[in-house]
Amino acid sequence: MIRSSVPFPLRPSRAAARTGTDAEFGATASADAHEVPGLRSPAAGFDQPFEMLHACHERVQRTLGLLARLRDHLRHHGVDAQAREAARDVLRYFDIAAPLHHEDEELHVFPPLLAHGSAAVVELVQALQAEHAAMARQWAEARVSLAAVAVGAAGAVPWSPEREKLLDDFAGLYAEHIVREEAVAYPAAQGLLGESEWAPMGREMARRRGSE
Repeated sequence: MIRSSVPFPLRPSRAAARTGTDAEFGATASADAHEVPGLRSPAAGFDQPFEMLHACHERVQRTLGLLARLRDHLRHHGVDAQAREAARDVLRYFDIAAPLHHEDEELHVFPPLLAHGSAAVVELVQALQAEHAAMARQWAEARVSLAAVAVGAAGAVPWSPEREKLLDDFAGLYAEHIVREEAVAYPAAQGLLGESEWAPMGREMARRRGSE
């Protein structure tokens, strides 16, 4: 199935109604704030590994949406309690869940495509692998600014134009990456992997998250 790459509104958090600023953030990327990020979506379990991969993309989109709202909030209000909370949520997702998601793809989705896919699919997968590496490099730089906001460090804002562009590039690359995976890589991998292989795949995904 193909899902939109446009970030959509977040599910309201339990604290969303406390203040106007909380409501603006919606409040954080984690209606599941007490769960390991990327561990489980209410709509999918590890017995449905491709649905889990789709759910991870939806969480990426929600977190990118939160990041966009955080950036706007910082321009107008600076670093306050809500900005620190939002920055921590963004850091938590891209530090923990996103690398696990990329590992899922590198271990379970890409290998059958590289081994048995058409020349065009192999070329696409190689590009997706290069994008994983690029996103890791971009995030290593981008997180520095967010970490400063998360702890309320002096001089955390304003961000330089170079920092703003880095975040633009990071979000843009993720959006394009998701479209190509959803449109081509996932359907092709599902066509190559029989349903009998889905359960071991899901168990391995769960094991890496400590949820066997």
